[in-house]
Amino acid sequence: MEFTPFVDVMGWAREDDGGDDEKADIRVITCGFNKMVTSTFGVTVQVDEILSDIKSFDEYDALAIPGGFENYSFYEEAYSEVVSQLIRDFDSKNKFIATVCVGALALGKSGILKGRNATTYRNNLRQHSVRQQQLKDFGANVIENQSIVIDNNIITSYNPQTAPYVAFKLLEFLTNENKAKTTKILMGF
Repeated sequence: MEFTPFVDVMGWAREDDGGDDEKADIRVITCGFNKMVTSTFGVTVQVDEILSDIKSFDEYDALAIPGGFENYSFYEEAYSEVVSQLIRDFDSKNKFIATVCVGALALGKSGILKGRNATTYRNNLRQHSVRQQQLKDFGANVIENQSIVIDNNIITSYNPQTAPYVAFKLLEFLTNENKAKTTKILMGF
């Protein structure tokens, strides 16, 4: 639910012009440490590229990081130095970085959110959010009651339902507001 909206939104933008817009030349390349990634709830996904096989990330315009559950090993990879360095490289070049839910914690771990506005998973059933506190501990200025927070080139969000809206915002940044609006309409949003 947290990574497929990026595939769908960018795919719709690439394939359907809505009759009033040019098609967007955007390809989504999924990456992982292994060709087969076991995601949350044990769902296995075959990725397009193995992270270590990519020689240069200069040709990529954006990075999207979905969240995941701790008991499905999300943090082991998200907190790795390889991922932290990738995040720092994208941010140093002011490239767009979009996260859904706890994906923002990987940004926090990398150090790029110190003093910046962001959000992450907020359990609406509890008064105190453990994950938002973790993001604060990384130095982020956590905006607690806003579902999507944008700070320059960084998009963060606070739960899985925000994923398509984060993808639309990333599409807008990569193309323009009209293309994002047209794609939303085409997709029924």
